[in-house]
Amino acid sequence: MKTTARNELKGIVNEIIEGIVMAEVRVEVSPSIFISATITKEGFKNMGISLGDEVYVLIKASSMILSKRRMRATARNILKGKIEKIIKGAVNSEVKLSIGENLLCAVVTNEAIEELQLKEQEDIYAVFKASSVILVA
Repeated sequence: MKTTARNELKGIVNEIIEGIVMAEVRVEVSPSIFISATITKEGFKNMGISLGDEVYVLIKASSMILSKRRMRATARNILKGKIEKIIKGAVNSEVKLSIGENLLCAVVTNEAIEELQLKEQEDIYAVFKASSVILVA
């Protein structure tokens, strides 16, 4: 399968919380690093996933918010990493960050890079909602 998602991580289903309409699936993508996804109950049943299954986690780079400090937020995913590389474009920049054994990519405006004074090798938090995560079995 080919996708346009810049972030494709392989992991193991660690926890499943089934609700009436939605299910939350927690995936361990690196030792002690988890990503939560919320999917419809129907989608969850169609996938047929269970604890211990291997899945892929897809996250669009534009869905990520970067913060220099850990924020209190409603987003289920707040991952601490390190900026590995900043690639500046005309309007937006691509920020590559290491999180555990994984490399994630975030696309943010050049204005945000300047305002936050982001630099390579700095610690950074990647923040994104569980509803922004797509699971592939």
